[in-house]
Amino acid sequence: MAKTFYRLQRFLRRARLLLLFLGVAYIMAGSVLLLQRSSVALFQKGTDTVLVHPRALEVPNDGWRYRRPGSRMTEDVENGPLDLSGSRADQERFVSRNLKIRHLRRHWIQGRRTEEENGVEHSPTHKATRHKGTYIGCFINDDKQRALGGTVLYDFRKMTSSLCQDTCSESGYQFAGLEYGTECHCGNRISAPRARREDCNLDCRGERGSPCGGVGRLSIYKVEERLPGHRKYRNVHYHGCFQALKNTSEGLLLHTSQTNLTLQLCVETCTDKELPLAVMRRRDCLCGHASSLLKMQKNVEGHPCGRSSPTNHTHHSDKDYLQVYSTPVLDSRCKERTFLPERSPSLIALSSFPGAGNTWVRHLIELATGFYTGSYYFDGSLYNKGFKGEKDYWRSGRTICVKTHESGQREIEMFDSAILLIRNPYRCLVAEFNRKCAGHLGYAPDTHWKSNEWPEFVDSYASWWASHALSWLKFSSRLLVVHYEALQTDLLPQLKLITTFLNVSVPDQRLLCAESNRDGHFKRPGSRGLTFDPFTLDMRTRIDGYILSVDQALRDRNLSGLPQEYIPR
Repeated sequence: MAKTFYRLQRFLRRARLLLLFLGVAYIMAGSVLLLQRSSVALFQKGTDTVLVHPRALEVPNDGWRYRRPGSRMTEDVENGPLDLSGSRADQERFVSRNLKIRHLRRHWIQGRRTEEENGVEHSPTHKATRHKGTYIGCFINDDKQRALGGTVLYDFRKMTSSLCQDTCSESGYQFAGLEYGTECHCGNRISAPRARREDCNLDCRGERGSPCGGVGRLSIYKVEERLPGHRKYRNVHYHGCFQALKNTSEGLLLHTSQTNLTLQLCVETCTDKELPLAVMRRRDCLCGHASSLLKMQKNVEGHPCGRSSPTNHTHHSDKDYLQVYSTPVLDSRCKERTFLPERSPSLIALSSFPGAGNTWVRHLIELATGFYTGSYYFDGSLYNKGFKGEKDYWRSGRTICVKTHESGQREIEMFDSAILLIRNPYRCLVAEFNRKCAGHLGYAPDTHWKSNEWPEFVDSYASWWASHALSWLKFSSRLLVVHYEALQTDLLPQLKLITTFLNVSVPDQRLLCAESNRDGHFKRPGSRGLTFDPFTLDMRTRIDGYILSVDQALRDRNLSGLPQEYIPR
């Protein structure tokens, strides 16, 4: 009896220690969870992003990009996405590249992340700090009173007063305002009262000792003025030649006449009035909103306007025709963007091969729909440019569609439907090589093109272009194929197809607003072409074979094939 009692006593003593250990572990786990929830709640209180993935709570570096947690690397070998027609030798050669493509995608993601974490900055927009404008003062800028009503630029690492002034000047604005040390606001009128000078107490992130606003306060500069006719603008887009109707001028808000009127002066006049449309009719300059295009006759072929350079030549078009341009001013009616008011039950991918224009199409979708687009990755440089959906968790359901470059079966089947953006592989490869060597808006120097780097790049990336398209055509259950070149030449009908596929009703005025601001800040400046053909005969033979494979796959799915300009002759 005593022995039994002793064993029971020893068992209870051990159990008591075990219970004490479990209790302490439970309390510690609860404390960690409580602290985590508190930090998320504090972060979300000051932002408009509610469902943010924990990794997204970190302060974004300029250009910082990482693969979303929870996503898996594509497994082309296991999934076997390629089903190519042609000879057995061609199939074996293509399939043998799957493993290489798989490692290439991993290298592409990690390469972007490494160069950005190391602070590599290729973009030519960041110039040496210099003060060239006039500091006006500190002004209130909150939800009730907006000091400047133009475009907004973000840069969380390298914002300077000069960068902000350059951006606003090239976008057609006279004033540049800085807030929080990272945000740049533009406008032609100051619409809010002054604040105390000490309220603008933050320095710019990329420039110490320069006033860069405060909390709800703008440090406003008057940008450097240039003589009329000598200003340099970005994103002045030519809409075409239209036939003038009797009531055309009724919808236009400003009408001026001048002897020796040039397109440059007309664009400057409309830009100064913050109007996004400039219309030339002989000696007349008319300004208005993009919706005025609805009252104009269809674009006339043959250019009876006698289009001239928008910089310094006098215009001599027939008065029955209108020469129509978009100014750099962003139409206020498509400027505001938000997250979806209700979480979408379905995930829609915006899929493309790198260099196919995904960022540009996201810009167009956001302008047309008014909703942010998301991303399977997190690219800090795009977040800095206003793509707030970059920071939102890609499966949150709060963005209209989600950017991805993935092409594995598992990754494709995680989406309910997809927009597949396809671009000519020759232009794709050139664009991605430029980005790889010189950033989103830069150009690779000739030394890179003539080195071994370019042939190795083509050898790896060309087959990925085909693999990406073929995989989405095979595994996506609901797919809209959009060709980059069709968007360039026929934007409005293509945008209507995209918004219909996204199940968003968009009025014509909003589409025209998007069309008039089509380029945004996502187009490489100028048309700096190569002085030599970078593609060898062997490269062209292989790329042409990939083109024919993708064209056949599109037709097998009862879709129109690739544009004729792709097809080798």
